[in-house]
Parts: sequence; C-alpha cells; structure tokens
Amino acid sequence: MASDKVKEVSDADFESIIASDTPCLVDFWAPWCGPCKAIGPVVEALADEYEGKAQIYKMNVDDNPATPGKFGIRAIPTLILFKSGEKIDQVTGAVGKAQLVDLIDKAL
Repeated sequence: MASDKVKEVSDADFESIIASDTPCLVDFWAPWCGPCKAIGPVVEALADEYEGKAQIYKMNVDDNPATPGKFGIRAIPTLILFKSGEKIDQVTGAVGKAQLVDLIDKAL
C-alpha cells in the first residue's frame, strides 16, 4: 500500500474501530478483484486528504468473512461509511473520487 494512513482492519477489531466518533470509511476488497485494485489509489489519496478528520480502513473479505456477511456485502469493492458505530452510507463498485468525497463529507 502506498499510504500508511490506510489501515487494515479485521473481523476481530472491526467493532472497536467503527465505534469511533470520527467517521470511518471501510473499503471491503480482495487481492484478486480488478475494480478493487483500480479504486485503491483513490482510497489512499482520501486517507491523506482526510487525515485527522476521518479514518480510512481496508478489509480483505477473503481473510475476514464475518463482517462482510453481517453487512450483506455481495459485491466488491464496497465502501461503507460508519460513525459512532452506525452505518451512514455505502457505495459499491469502482466509483469516482468525487462520489467518495461526498460520502465522507456527509459525516463530518
């Protein structure tokens, strides 16, 4: 990963991460997923831009099946925005940066 500001999250620590009052964008992805690779640099850029305002995480759905199952994720990449443990919004697919900026800005 190019940005060290994008953190990996697992099923084990997921609940404690999304409980934060700081908005958390979680990118559900897999290494074999082409669109996931395409959106990766956008997610990394957002981590830089929103440093101190929002947390950006990635969850490998192959290694962590429980959380994606809980949220009914059937396609990747899916990005879900959380704040204070609540799901605010989500998008699926390799969407543009502007759409992700709008998503995060809703929770700020």
